[in-house]
Amino acid sequence: MRHFDLLIIGAGSGNSVIGPEHDDWDIAIAEHGLFGGTCLNVGCIPSKMFVYAAEVAELAADSERLGVHTSFDGADWPAIRDRIFGRIDPIAAGGLDYRMGLPNVTVYTGTARFTGPRTVAVGDETITADKVVVAAGAHPAIPAIEGLESCGYHTSDTIMRLDALPERLVVLGGGYIAAELGSVVGAFGSQVTFVLRGDTFLRREDNEIRERFTTAYSRRFDVRMNTPVLAVRRDGPEVVLVVQGDQGERTELRADELLVATGRIPNGDRLDVAAGGIDTDSVGYVVTDDQLRTTAEGVWALGDVTNPVQLKHVANHEARVVRHNLSHPDDPARVDHRFIPHAVFGYPQVASVGLTERECRERSLPYRSHVQPFSSAAYGWAMEDTESAVKVIAHAETRRLLGAHIIGPQASTLIQQLIQGMHFDLTVDQMARHQYYIHPALPEVVEQ
Repeated sequence: MRHFDLLIIGAGSGNSVIGPEHDDWDIAIAEHGLFGGTCLNVGCIPSKMFVYAAEVAELAADSERLGVHTSFDGADWPAIRDRIFGRIDPIAAGGLDYRMGLPNVTVYTGTARFTGPRTVAVGDETITADKVVVAAGAHPAIPAIEGLESCGYHTSDTIMRLDALPERLVVLGGGYIAAELGSVVGAFGSQVTFVLRGDTFLRREDNEIRERFTTAYSRRFDVRMNTPVLAVRRDGPEVVLVVQGDQGERTELRADELLVATGRIPNGDRLDVAAGGIDTDSVGYVVTDDQLRTTAEGVWALGDVTNPVQLKHVANHEARVVRHNLSHPDDPARVDHRFIPHAVFGYPQVASVGLTERECRERSLPYRSHVQPFSSAAYGWAMEDTESAVKVIAHAETRRLLGAHIIGPQASTLIQQLIQGMHFDLTVDQMARHQYYIHPALPEVVEQ
């Protein structure tokens, strides 16, 4: 049984916990999948590289309204895929080679399972450590639908590596993963059908934003809302979904491929964390305090395995906190989860930070909100944009920002100035009047 100073389970953001201050530590890394984790290999980075190419296709197909004569003549899916993963795969391989080449780091390629306090089994080996960091991520949630497991389906882990673009794709789900990946495939020429259990996309977004987004997607795609999937089967090369219609009748949807994008589940259960004395909540997330310590002595956790806000920038922040706390137990850092922004890279984009109106009402906060369309700004005129908007929510008494929500082009960029405003505790008046806004540029929508 080999003993280490530090064991890290997961080589995504967990990999960044190691710094020069740990050069004299004996460190083990256990990773069951691709080095670099979800974001690099099957998540935010490759998906956004696909999104950018899809946006180019969308703009080419929609430029006639600006008087520009272009058209979309199809996409070379294998070329796009190979260009993207031709950049990503060497980074993952290089990261693994780098860590394996360090004299003080041992890499275990396999699933680590706790067998006792700070003790794990990886393959045929059992290892122990003085300190353990659990950064094992999450995996796709698969609904219990008759025939689904045997019919063959894709998740976000596999859909981006398809050999060929399907003529028809059915997407189960209406969250950000479904919206982004379904939009990409649709932009490249596939017929995409979304099947939603509820009556809206992006149900956690502010009502104004999700209604606009749902309207936009309902125009672009075949969207089946309030549609339970009763069974799935294969009929030759086709996947067949048996769904329940509005009147309770059974109908069939046929496609070439099926994408299941119905959420993600933390990997704590796969690690048998309970055997290590590590508590999880009712959903399965590893319980941590504000220093990211778990309920087990000498064990920290970060990222998707512990935080329901499964975002890379959150995991990176948490990795910095854990890295500090490993070396400075008498001067611990604490996580700051007050103003976590997020973006949905659909078409249109959505970005948000802070509270929604619904959350303000639930907390009985006095607030005022305002929706400003892109069309009110000169750059919005240039874009001929009549659908995009910025929504700002402020405290009615202090006039400080409580939340901001954007739908439209560059939303993920425009939101940053509002994130800063919240972080530095600015009022909406200070945001609008105590700085210059370039004219005519899109941020003027925020100023207005």
